[in-house]
Amino acid sequence: MAAGSGTISIMAAALESALQAAGPGLCPEAEAVDAVRAALAAAGDPAALGERERARLEAFLRNLAAGPEEPAGPWRSLFLEGPPDLAFSALTDSLAAPRSDWRLAAVPEVLERFLRQGRLSALIWEQCQQHSRPGSAERQDALLGRIVCLPDLVGNSLLGQSPAVFFPQHYFPLLGGAILQVLHNVSASLRGGLDCSVSFVSHILGKVCVHGRQKEILSVLMPHLTDLTKSDCIWQRICWRLVERVPDRWMEAVVLGFVQRAPGADVLSRLLGNLVVKNKKAQFVVTQKMLLLQYGCTTAVLQNLLGYLSLESLRRALLIKVLRELLETWGSSSAVKHSPVEQQQYISKAILICLSHLKEPEIESCRQELLTSMMEGVKCHLDSSLPQIRRLGMIVAESISSKINTDGPILQFQYEEDDEARELKSLLVQAAPLSVLPGLPDNKNENADAALPPVLESNGKSPTATTHVMPEEESDAELDSDDDLTPYDMSEDKELKKTKAPVYIRDCIEVLTGSEDLDKWEEAVKALESLVRKNPAAAREVSVELAKILLHLEEKTCLEGFAELRQKAQVAVLTTDPIPVAQYLTSQFYSLNYSLRQRMDILDVLVLAAQELSCAKGHGKTKHSGAQNPRIQLLPESGSSKDWRRIVDERIKSKTRRFAKGQSQVEQPSHPNEFNSLAGHFFFPLIQNFDRPLSTFDLLGEDHFVLGRLVHTLAVLMYLAVNTMAVTAMGKALLEFVWALRFHTDSYVRQGLLSCVSSILLSVPAEHLLHDVTEELLEARSWLEDVVEKDPDGDCRRLALQNLLLMENLKKKLETAPS
Repeated sequence: MAAGSGTISIMAAALESALQAAGPGLCPEAEAVDAVRAALAAAGDPAALGERERARLEAFLRNLAAGPEEPAGPWRSLFLEGPPDLAFSALTDSLAAPRSDWRLAAVPEVLERFLRQGRLSALIWEQCQQHSRPGSAERQDALLGRIVCLPDLVGNSLLGQSPAVFFPQHYFPLLGGAILQVLHNVSASLRGGLDCSVSFVSHILGKVCVHGRQKEILSVLMPHLTDLTKSDCIWQRICWRLVERVPDRWMEAVVLGFVQRAPGADVLSRLLGNLVVKNKKAQFVVTQKMLLLQYGCTTAVLQNLLGYLSLESLRRALLIKVLRELLETWGSSSAVKHSPVEQQQYISKAILICLSHLKEPEIESCRQELLTSMMEGVKCHLDSSLPQIRRLGMIVAESISSKINTDGPILQFQYEEDDEARELKSLLVQAAPLSVLPGLPDNKNENADAALPPVLESNGKSPTATTHVMPEEESDAELDSDDDLTPYDMSEDKELKKTKAPVYIRDCIEVLTGSEDLDKWEEAVKALESLVRKNPAAAREVSVELAKILLHLEEKTCLEGFAELRQKAQVAVLTTDPIPVAQYLTSQFYSLNYSLRQRMDILDVLVLAAQELSCAKGHGKTKHSGAQNPRIQLLPESGSSKDWRRIVDERIKSKTRRFAKGQSQVEQPSHPNEFNSLAGHFFFPLIQNFDRPLSTFDLLGEDHFVLGRLVHTLAVLMYLAVNTMAVTAMGKALLEFVWALRFHTDSYVRQGLLSCVSSILLSVPAEHLLHDVTEELLEARSWLEDVVEKDPDGDCRRLALQNLLLMENLKKKLETAPS
């Protein structure tokens, strides 16, 4: 103890003489620098210095680094050999001092050597050992900011001309290596029975992550910690304490970093332990924010997160709680209406993963609750106008039903089986444990290979790939078979019909209304379209009667393509005698005692006929390739009209001037636009009575599904009315219609309304828009800007942005037009 006191006295004397020799405002002489170096070497461990000596040494180092002239002697080694915290503080403080030529070159060089020689890990380790010293908290806070923000400090001092080591992509991995070295020291200290703290390391980790550098630092830490915690309980305790000591204000960034980068749920469990049970902030992030308030995590991250909750008994209670909250959100009609499709897919995936982790006793305890949630949720989803939402509801309901009804019947829906549906269903089955590596050989397969005959081994083929050797008797039987006979060509054969097709339209009407002969009924349905197109004069005499019969016609047999044949016949009747048939169909759309299917059939027929009359698909010989799906452009799979997008793209292409297009295309023959005088008959009756509820039909209420179809129909009719006499009046009426419904809660309806705005901007002449609906367009612009910023539906935001671009193009066109 006396020897130590003598050494410290020598150190103090050396500092006193050095400070006196330096004088105010001058750099210390080389002798003073050498004296301090010698005193430090004699002291041995800088940690043994008292507070008074540390304060004097700190002032000396600051004087060295911030002087107006470069110090004499080996002053650089003093920063690399002395106490690392004092040296680091003095160097970083000098970066903010008045600019000096020598300092701009020398200080970054010393800092770079400080980092490369491992002094940063020594600094952090020193703070882990001195956690109980007086004033250590304030000192650590000051060091924390300097360590984490060092790239910014150097970059600001050198005006962006930093050495490569101070680039964030290089510095933070280096910092991660320093932290790893400190954790090794902590492990060795604990094994030796010595006390230390990882709080300072936790603070560094938290602040780095909250600054957005999780990728750089965790890319170094995670692989090593994953290996070190596999079978070492001390390393597991170190990792648990490391994340537990992160302050709450930085906890979210750290947890997100670990969850997103862990290679599996078992690794996450080893690294985090029961953090979600001990820390309320971490629990909120894992069970609320990442699952219910955000939806950016990948499926693999979701599996890691929920798998982590399922791997320990204390955390399984949180898994059940999460499942309940997810089902509550999934079954909320408000959430289904106002949440983006992507978020609902995310919640559905989370529910399926939770179900895959439930054990039988847990299912039994909450069976009734699961059943109630399933019934409420599937109703909300089936009420949606979007096909994706309805299918999500079906898949989740089937999965819940299969879990709670293992012995009895389960729910089964009919929907398209695509990659997305298969992926969702696969989540109900737990993935293989990560400890089973797919690259390792399977002992069973090795044994099976060993038991194969030598012939198969030599060929290296499986039994199914080898030639099957048949007995001699079977070989002879094969030779006597009839397989080698050439079959007759029956490709041109036609089925013999027992009943002749009707020749006259009135014969078809008679068969469709009164005949009980099913063969005649089928032939009449097949022949009706061609008869109407071949005999337009005869069809006009009974056009309204035919339209009524076809609208109420129901399938009596399993006739292939019945819906397509009926729709084609309806379109033929409407195009043959447009005005009376259009008046009949539009009046029936708002009449009593019609099903929703019939009302949507009316909308489909009106659109198809309008396309044919406007020559959108050729004149008089339209094949209606899209009619194979009766919902043609009004309810596509994507939730917004694919046909509408095609029409808009064609319209924009037609308005684009091109000075060089390569080889010219063959010009299509032109035809008169028969829709010119008919547009009003199709359009105005549909837009008149939408706000008048009937006893069996309420567009503004529960029948919003049909409202969405109506809005999309009006958008297409508006587009097809381009260059017609009534286009301006139609545009003005449609804009008022859009304004009345602009805040509708159903996203499919809003998509249709935005499509209506696009059709108005594309179809109505710019001069008429400016003259007749200027104020309405200005109000619509403000509404579109709100949609782009606030609408939860991605398609709505895209359509609104497209409309704003169309408005901008319209404005430029009017500005450049000659007055």
